[in-house]
Amino acid sequence: MTSIDVTLTEVAASLVLVAIAVAVSRWRRADLEQDLAVAVLRSFVQLTAVGYVIQAIFDSDSLLLVVALLVGMVAFGTFTARARAKGVPNAFGPIALALTVAAVTTLGLVVALGVFEAKPRFLVPVGGMVIGNAMTAAAVALNRLADEVGGARAAIEATLSLGATSRQAASAAVTRSLRSGMITLIDSTKTTGIVFFPGAMTGMLVAGADPLDAVRLQLILLWSLLGSVSLSALIATGLGYRGFFTSAHQLRDAGPR
Repeated sequence: MTSIDVTLTEVAASLVLVAIAVAVSRWRRADLEQDLAVAVLRSFVQLTAVGYVIQAIFDSDSLLLVVALLVGMVAFGTFTARARAKGVPNAFGPIALALTVAAVTTLGLVVALGVFEAKPRFLVPVGGMVIGNAMTAAAVALNRLADEVGGARAAIEATLSLGATSRQAASAAVTRSLRSGMITLIDSTKTTGIVFFPGAMTGMLVAGADPLDAVRLQLILLWSLLGSVSLSALIATGLGYRGFFTSAHQLRDAGPR
């Protein structure tokens, strides 16, 4: 496997692509220039910092440091997803539990099944992908849940008035929200190798790995992500809907709590 040396000059040259995004925003008056600038700056600082952190963890070969890093990822992901799901009352707990269960279950299974060794160089990148995708799935699913409940308040209240429990009344909304949280990754998995080449496989190929090894690793990652995303969306919606109802199975007033 060959080594790849990327210079800061080459990184700076890629800012031409960012300039295209800025030009599009200015041309269409989308007012995204400041967001783009912040995104570029944060990505540079955050990735540089985490690069040194990951290198330190790899050098130490400490599983305790891996656990600490993953816990930090779950915490940050929970706050990020919560900010995107403002329409769901009391969503912090369900999101935190969803990300934790998704991470622990997925990583636990791939290690127990012998897919990856319990070493930092495997657990850190796979854990990051698992938690990141679980966060996105939870945020998307809960956003959809808020829209579903808000748009069907009259129907839900009518169902409750007929004696249904909050779980029964919200069942259809929860199902549609779960589907929204999972469908993006499902579609990506369907089109892998046809519409786009995933990052892990592409990175291995660029680094000079055997194509079949790269494909097999990518399959493992894709199927692991499908499991983590399904768990995250299931737990987030299965618990998140309760925030819309009182303990007496009454629909709360509209708006986040």
